[in-house]
Amino acid sequence: MPPVINKERCVACSRCVEICPQDVFWGSEKKQIPVIAYGEECWHCSACVQECPEDGAVKLRIPLTSVVLYE
Repeated sequence: MPPVINKERCVACSRCVEICPQDVFWGSEKKQIPVIAYGEECWHCSACVQECPEDGAVKLRIPLTSVVLYE
């Protein structure tokens, strides 16, 4: 499941685009709200959530089968 970008909270800093190890946001342009291009490639590593300066702008949806491992 791909991350979710809250368009009202996103400041378009592109930090999530730069930090993502799997290029989930591939093709996103700087100074614009990121686009989820390859959501199925998300590792749920939380790098994008932790790097984001705005609380709640990026949220991960952890698959139910991985919730126990994630916590």
